[in-house]
Amino acid sequence: MTSSPTPGLTRINTLDDSAAAAELHEVCASSAWGSRMLAQRPFATAESLFAANEAAMAELTAQDLAEAMAGHAPIGRPKPGDPTSAREQRGMAGASEELRTELLELNLAYQEKFGHVFLICATGASGEFMRDAVKVRIGNSPEQERENARGELVKINRIRLTRLVEGE
Repeated sequence: MTSSPTPGLTRINTLDDSAAAAELHEVCASSAWGSRMLAQRPFATAESLFAANEAAMAELTAQDLAEAMAGHAPIGRPKPGDPTSAREQRGMAGASEELRTELLELNLAYQEKFGHVFLICATGASGEFMRDAVKVRIGNSPEQERENARGELVKINRIRLTRLVEGE
């Protein structure tokens, strides 16, 4: 028995290029990533979509990664009116003011050192977990941190692509 694509996957596959590019841009702000994903359509399964995400992320240059990261709000400060940003950072909702202040200071120090927001797959993560992660990662080299960010983007994109496929 073969499985047929989900309605969400069929929708991604059949949108015109402009509409599909707009949907993919909501997943990842890198235009290079979006172009690579468009070129891979149609996707037979969700797993092939996820594999294309990983392959496209692996090919991004430092500039492409910077463009992708620029689409993300700092941890603890979701973009106003952006339900995706708020949903993904839900772990900060119950954080104390002390933790929020500490995370803001760490985010600013990280951004000063690396020139971009601290990027972590925040879905399901507590404020304490994210604070501890930035404390560890701020000691990395720019090259290490770029690769960490690439890995986090793969995870974030997969979650967002899953939502597209499932029609949420």
